[in-house]
Amino acid sequence: MRKLTFLASIFAMVMATSCKPSLEPGQVKVEEGILQGVVTDDLTIFKGIPFAKPPVGELRWKAPQPAEKWEGVKQATEYAPGPMQGGNPPSGKSEDCLYLNVWTPAKSADEKVPVLVWIYGGGFSFGSTSEPVYDGQALANKGVVLVSIAYRVGQLGFLAHPELSAESPDGVSGNYGLLDQIAGLKWVQKNIAQFGGDPDKVTIFGESAGGISVSMLCASPLAKGLFHGAISQSGGSFGPSRPTTYPGENMKTLKDAEADGIEYVKQHGGSSIADLRKMEGEKFIPAGWTMPGGWPVVDGVVIPDDQYKLYEKGQYNDVPVLIGYNSDEGASFMWEKNPENVKNSVKHRFGRYADALLEAYPLEENSVPKTARDLMRDAAFGWQTWIWARLQSQTGKSNVYYYYFDQHAENSEGSPHGQDVAYVFQHLDPNNSSKSDLEISEAMGSYWTNFAKYGNPNGEGIPEWSAFSDDTPEVMYLQQKPHVGPVPSEASLKVLDGYFSWRRTVEGKEWAK
Repeated sequence: MRKLTFLASIFAMVMATSCKPSLEPGQVKVEEGILQGVVTDDLTIFKGIPFAKPPVGELRWKAPQPAEKWEGVKQATEYAPGPMQGGNPPSGKSEDCLYLNVWTPAKSADEKVPVLVWIYGGGFSFGSTSEPVYDGQALANKGVVLVSIAYRVGQLGFLAHPELSAESPDGVSGNYGLLDQIAGLKWVQKNIAQFGGDPDKVTIFGESAGGISVSMLCASPLAKGLFHGAISQSGGSFGPSRPTTYPGENMKTLKDAEADGIEYVKQHGGSSIADLRKMEGEKFIPAGWTMPGGWPVVDGVVIPDDQYKLYEKGQYNDVPVLIGYNSDEGASFMWEKNPENVKNSVKHRFGRYADALLEAYPLEENSVPKTARDLMRDAAFGWQTWIWARLQSQTGKSNVYYYYFDQHAENSEGSPHGQDVAYVFQHLDPNNSSKSDLEISEAMGSYWTNFAKYGNPNGEGIPEWSAFSDDTPEVMYLQQKPHVGPVPSEASLKVLDGYFSWRRTVEGKEWAK
């Protein structure tokens, strides 16, 4: 009997081995099937890998579902379309948009290479993985597996509505785009080892809405354990919710977002979500950057609460973070040239703190100088980064690395929103870039990939970058040559901090209504 059992075991092992598919060069076996990528001298590149079912038909405005299996070999050599949006991604756009891409330097599945996962920006209304500046080849050549994941944007990604909340097992709606990101990270955990990546060494990174997403994933219990480091470029989401949103105060409560959703359904001539699900996806492409439906909401599940409060209590995913912003972000968001109009706008938004902020970020009589633009910069990005760094260094165990990107031409007053992305991805044109530009780009690529490898950005050939805390408030200035400096505009940030603290009081909440 023992002999028969032994023979049966041997037979089963032989059959399992013989049934295992033989992979050709550039092929990888993931849970859903076999993928064929493109082999280069240094990397193998896979594009357009489905990580979830197409969110179409009855799956419109629902949490992403696992991707379906396929037979044979799926070609993964072209970018998939980006999400439905007002913009025009290089790969086109479609509701069928939940795909990711992988650049891997690994030659075998057992190499355990650290992983960087990119989340694109675009105000939660635009964006795609196919933008040329997001090509991951240069970063992957620095010794990481580079992954870029897609997510739904605009109304198709973030519409909240009472009917949608009623459909949900959790009784909430509105954060489908964030759930897409989480689904992509779950796919990475299950499959990245097949590409030679280390699922225990995953770092997420993103810029603008991508950086804000990174912040939200750090605060979301649904993302716990899916990543081990986080990089946020011009991100953070620590402002309180507000019915009428402003940069830095973009969050709404589920109740307010649902009310907006009811109006949105009416605007489309429907009486129910069922009516809207029958419409073609093109119907939801906005003529401009419109709300509601284009921003995550505090739903109590994906985003449990005001992120500031969560960090005060230590209720977040405590991983090392590398966070920062650009020196002239305001130039990309403040178009008003009339000082009097700017003053009125500040008073309308900031209420009792307007005069103090106008003193901290002064206007000139006949112009809107950079000092005034910096109020927009800090309300949307500077304060968000500063308070994130302070709260995590106070309540967490993991290190915080804080930077300030100020690399620009002499005839410019600073670095606008998004300028840092080409530097990080190493996509500067050497024929149209200064020596200093190339040095900063090389340093940023090294800092970012070192962080993915070691949990801190330091390594050979680049200046030492110390962890930030209130006791050692040092910031890495990415400016001409990387060097350490003080917190930018700290005195002004403290005035702005007073405003945000007031906004969390009963009086501040009532005023914002």
